[in-house]
Amino acid sequence: MLVVMSNTATKADIDRVCETIRTMGYTPVAMPGSSRTTVGLIGNDRRVDSSLVAELPGVAQVIHVSNLYKQVSREWKSDGTIVTIAPGVSFGGAAVPVIAGPCSVESEAQILEAARGVKAAGAVALRGGAFKPRSSPYSFQGMGKQGLELLALAKRETGLAIVTEAMDDEGAHLVAEVADLIQIGARNMQNYSLLKTVGRIGKPVLLKRGMAATIEDLLLSAEYILSEGNQQVILCERGLRSFDATARNLFDLTAIPVVHGLSHLPIVADPSHGTGRRDKVTPMARAAVAAGADGLIVEVHPHPERALSDGAQSLTLDQFTELMRQLRRVAEAVDRQVSGTPAGAA
Repeated sequence: MLVVMSNTATKADIDRVCETIRTMGYTPVAMPGSSRTTVGLIGNDRRVDSSLVAELPGVAQVIHVSNLYKQVSREWKSDGTIVTIAPGVSFGGAAVPVIAGPCSVESEAQILEAARGVKAAGAVALRGGAFKPRSSPYSFQGMGKQGLELLALAKRETGLAIVTEAMDDEGAHLVAEVADLIQIGARNMQNYSLLKTVGRIGKPVLLKRGMAATIEDLLLSAEYILSEGNQQVILCERGLRSFDATARNLFDLTAIPVVHGLSHLPIVADPSHGTGRRDKVTPMARAAVAAGADGLIVEVHPHPERALSDGAQSLTLDQFTELMRQLRRVAEAVDRQVSGTPAGAA
């Protein structure tokens, strides 16, 4: 439920509404706007009797939110949310930031070469897994804490923001010490304990859509994070598992405009996992920008043939440089711009 205050409502009026909501057993969330304040009610899983607040002084309107997810919905907040993960790196505005880097941190030489290369091409954030959830227990699981230390080194060397995955509650706190954006991977999209933990930590979160998740599933998972007080959530479309083996996953471009219609949260696209094939990454990245994605996350490896994970879907540094050149032209065609300036550009 949303309580829309009149533009003449006083602080005392707003406080009275909040106190009434508390006496009803729920939690009020006051959201000041440019001309009026809205007070949201959370803590309910069914329709609330609005009669106790509807006639209070200063109340202009009571709106019942129809979706199970509340704080992430456009009904709750009509303006798009902009999530800033580092100075000059924001998702949700007109610009299109690009996150790039290898699937996994493998060595100091590898991550530094990747970081320098993607920055030179115009990326504004470095991705790289220190902790890796793998389908097989015998596959490379990441370098753990040492990987986080190497990401911190790459940040000091290049100034790039860091994006890396947390797999469990304990790991989330370790990741938060280094990452500017904590990634929750597709396999953990419905790990509700982990979602609550990153919600309480309060750092920006990149929430990837599960491999068989509906858009409502994704938005409800985001609601877990927002319900803990963390409004800094970026959604990610990374492809769905399908019956067709032509590509690794089915890249759901439709999710981008659908999410924009349902939620105020920004959504980025991951064409690397979305297709699983290097030759498909560039065309799907172009399409995602044209479809309105609020950013991209792309796997790039200095030597994909030697990658310890996901080499088949990783671009080379030269391929990524060419992709960024093409993305700038696509963005310009739809009245947008790609964040960051490539090395040597005016």
